[in-house]
Amino acid sequence: MPRKVLAISVHPDDETLGCGGTLLRHRADGDQVSWLIVTRAHAPQWTAEIIESKAGEIERVAAAYGMSGVVRLGLPTVRLDALPQAEVMDALRGGIEGLQPEIVYLVHGGDVHSDHRVVFQSTMCVLKAFSMGKLGVRRVLSYETLSSTEAAPPEGGRQFLPNVYHDVTSYLERKLEIMALYATEAQGDPWPRGPAAIRALARYRGATVGVEYAEAFMLIREVG
Repeated sequence: MPRKVLAISVHPDDETLGCGGTLLRHRADGDQVSWLIVTRAHAPQWTAEIIESKAGEIERVAAAYGMSGVVRLGLPTVRLDALPQAEVMDALRGGIEGLQPEIVYLVHGGDVHSDHRVVFQSTMCVLKAFSMGKLGVRRVLSYETLSSTEAAPPEGGRQFLPNVYHDVTSYLERKLEIMALYATEAQGDPWPRGPAAIRALARYRGATVGVEYAEAFMLIREVG
């Protein structure tokens, strides 16, 4: 029976960097994949041209994954820590409640980017163990985002410690193609969001579990 899967990204490219291969696997298995994007670019930090380009990238990426739905919360990027947490929680709760996903993929709570930390904390407030069932959620996993997760300072509580691995060998090349659709976000080599770094991380995670390429996750909560 198809499962409902939700990828929560703070910025549009997070989901491809962190769980793009896994989302492609879900689609190949017949699962319904939805995408919740928390923030949006805004003036004057970005030009109208860049904002329009980013909107087009979202449409093209959603089509490439075959997303069942895309929810844009439209909160201001790099400003989430200035908003009341209740406002962020209410927006997330509304998006999750409308989609009723069984599996949720979420940014890591220890990332260097303040927006990532706010979204993780707010999502986990929404998805308390006793609230998950009402929202249809059974499993929550966090993913690593190149240029944000590994850039966090060496503090004990911020480490990304994976305990779930998905073989994405058959999907890595397509993941790289989709990442290239983010013209305003993708980087060339040797930068963290460049194709060589994406491939290297997938190869390392794959070697950990004896496959060619893998994506790694932290299982945050599961309610059976």
